[in-house]
Amino acid sequence: MSNPVTVYVPRDSAARSVGADEVAGRIAEAAAAAGRTVRLIRNGSRGMLWLEPLVEVATPAGRIAYGPVTPEDVDGLIAAGMLDGAGHALCHGPTEDIDWLRDQTRVTFARVGVVDPLSAEDFIAHGGLEGVRRALKLTPEETVAEVTESGLRGRGGAGFPAGIKWKTVQQAESELKFVCCNADEGDSGTFADRMLMEGDPFTLIEGMTIAALAVGASEGYIYVRSEYPDAVATLRAAIATAYERGWLGSDILGSDLRFDLFVRVGAGAYICGEETSMLESLEGKRGMVRAKPPIPALEGLFGKPTVVNNVLTLGSVPMILADGAKAFADLGTGRSRGTQVFQLGGNIARGGIVETAFGVTLGELVEGYGGGTRSGRPVRAVQVGGPLGAYLPTSRFELPMDYEAFAAAGAMVGHGGVVVFDETVDMAGQARFAMEFCAAESCGKCTPCRVGATRGVEVIDKIVAGENRSANLVLLNDLCDLMTEGSLCAMGGLTPMPVKSALEHFPTDFATTTEARR
Repeated sequence: MSNPVTVYVPRDSAARSVGADEVAGRIAEAAAAAGRTVRLIRNGSRGMLWLEPLVEVATPAGRIAYGPVTPEDVDGLIAAGMLDGAGHALCHGPTEDIDWLRDQTRVTFARVGVVDPLSAEDFIAHGGLEGVRRALKLTPEETVAEVTESGLRGRGGAGFPAGIKWKTVQQAESELKFVCCNADEGDSGTFADRMLMEGDPFTLIEGMTIAALAVGASEGYIYVRSEYPDAVATLRAAIATAYERGWLGSDILGSDLRFDLFVRVGAGAYICGEETSMLESLEGKRGMVRAKPPIPALEGLFGKPTVVNNVLTLGSVPMILADGAKAFADLGTGRSRGTQVFQLGGNIARGGIVETAFGVTLGELVEGYGGGTRSGRPVRAVQVGGPLGAYLPTSRFELPMDYEAFAAAGAMVGHGGVVVFDETVDMAGQARFAMEFCAAESCGKCTPCRVGATRGVEVIDKIVAGENRSANLVLLNDLCDLMTEGSLCAMGGLTPMPVKSALEHFPTDFATTTEARR
């Protein structure tokens, strides 16, 4: 038998949904039949979802990529010399040279797709634990200062400076503090949290451990949406390994510090992506928004000081501690420092993950990385920031992806989701959907959100039907202003954003006749 050849086939949910498990099984069978020995590693996805299942073969020249590979392709690929990195119609050459990957700046996703997600050895070999080891040598105040000086802001939507939140928890007086990771990734077109949890769970564990050391927390929870069973299983397996290795529990890495970490699964409520609703759910209650103040940093989980960050925020922390605040702050633009993980979805030719420094333009993402629409029709609108984000026309493609530029344009970067629509989209229908979505997902606690969204659906229906159109347009704008100013949280407060952007950029879609819409 020949020396074993290392072959990588993703175990990521997206890859498995298009047959990665079957491809992996067929490779093992076909290789054995050909008298070759293979070492199959189920890695995370590289993020080029249009090429999944993507198979990589380790060669002396580096890893060679093939995709998308179906089980029926495997015999032909092995006969053509895939296990030796030979050329083929499905071959894309060295993985790292593919332009989609080559032009990215991967920080949070540096190991995703490269390592076996559940291999502690792989994690350490690719720089794992360097951040937490450095944090153990610093004082808690110095660790918080590193995060503050890096310019890291929350990647969940609001963009609040992580260091300020950590400092507030650190300075709060309490015998018990918590670190909570919000992994209730419910925005349309977002999947980066899932991909990191499935592709490099130890990075999230390390980031949460650093946060705990910095603020004096002894307990942590990862709140994962119920639709992510593979992520839940991967996290739990990684946490068990971390306990075995002394990375969690008592005497972390030989120190006198203790941090225990647990996974909790949500029950499918979009509103639990809001931090206080998530905390209510973690406490075993119905997910309802809390009034603020008090803020969770002072009175969070079970009334104790709590750090609440999302997956990408905490996943950025290990690099900041390992390489220093300046290395992170040198990336990006203005007050948007470091990298963002943009997720390209919807009607797009090349969907997937793009991690790059803030400042890349919307057009570069959609037309450059994404290659335009999958349908081949012209792009008409792009929604950035989830179902509560603004719809932007192609005339705004020069807009740089940073918090301040988007805020000035009446939009938000949010969690980095970018959903593309072609010329067939009905923007009045999309505006109606925003209100309908809010009505369905509202926790019901405040009147502007609970009642306003239902009235919004009714008013948009009247406008499109031509019923007292001018007066109802005024009413719709007034309703949006009321929801923005009066809602208890971002659920109702941001729902008007997609509605008003559709009215501003695509007014003809709210006309009553086909001729007028043209």
